[in-house]
Amino acid sequence: MSEEEITDQQELFEHYRFKADAGQSLLRIDKFLFVRIENTSRTRIQAAANAGNILVNNTTVKPNYRVRPGDVVQVVLPNPPREIELIPENIPLNIVYEDDDVIVVNKEPGMVVHPAYGNYTGTLVNALMWHFRDLPLFRTGELRPGLVHRIDKNTSGILVIAKNEIALNRLSKQFFDRTTGRNYIAIVWGTPGPSSGTITGNVGRNTRDRKIMQVFPDGSQGKNAITHYRVIEDFGYVSLVECKLETGRTHQIRVHFSHIKHPLFNDEEYGGDQILKGTTFAKYQQFVKNCFKILPRQALHAKSIAFDHPVTGKRLSFDSELPDDMKQVIEKWRNYTSSR
Repeated sequence: MSEEEITDQQELFEHYRFKADAGQSLLRIDKFLFVRIENTSRTRIQAAANAGNILVNNTTVKPNYRVRPGDVVQVVLPNPPREIELIPENIPLNIVYEDDDVIVVNKEPGMVVHPAYGNYTGTLVNALMWHFRDLPLFRTGELRPGLVHRIDKNTSGILVIAKNEIALNRLSKQFFDRTTGRNYIAIVWGTPGPSSGTITGNVGRNTRDRKIMQVFPDGSQGKNAITHYRVIEDFGYVSLVECKLETGRTHQIRVHFSHIKHPLFNDEEYGGDQILKGTTFAKYQQFVKNCFKILPRQALHAKSIAFDHPVTGKRLSFDSELPDDMKQVIEKWRNYTSSR
């Protein structure tokens, strides 16, 4: 698996906090931050300031603010794009909404979000570069689609992408402040108890296998992660669950449900591709294997997203239908349960 696939759901911004020394001379804030943040440019810092993403003593400031001794400076910056040549590719996109600042797409399962080692072509970003090919800044290569969040290769569903620097900065701040709304639908093994609740536990890279994540309940490693869930339908051996993300760590839903012993149905990396509940009868075993064939991936769909428009400030909400593979498997379990 490529590095890209295991970082797909990470929130794509960085947070910095600096305190100016007592002997700090008056210095423009863009210059102050430029020498303190690696791999950045004054243009990126100025764009963050113009979007309201730089605070001094908890108040937003403009790029020409002069830092004074003792000032506490906080900044949220979108992660810089990796230096990979982005080749526009004519790949169909399911566009839910688009204007001058943002585009919302419903990603198909099996599509990687961003090119990286092992996946230089066929990604969502390649498709977006083709879609934006007639916009001047995208045509010259000066601008790239601005990712503020991702979903895994084999997860389907809704993503919002920024089309300019201001939108990218303001959306990044919303994801950092956790003011966006993100709902997922999953099929999990067994029935989580209670029927609605919250899963917490730091999520970080697995200490034995860097390709997957693990939960660190003691908080010794990883980052704080919070998943709210509600069982929508109980099929006995598996359940249909709605998940609401408070944080957006890599593989968060998948690793949280695996941690509470209810891995996602057919999630190969977290143990859900085994028959974990039910009977040993050959007919039942074959039924589950048939479901695996219909849904050859983890049963997870990013169903909806809500955010404030980065320019108008209006609250926008977008919903999507479940993909056919999940619909078919849900219907099969529904029929199986009703016939028992």
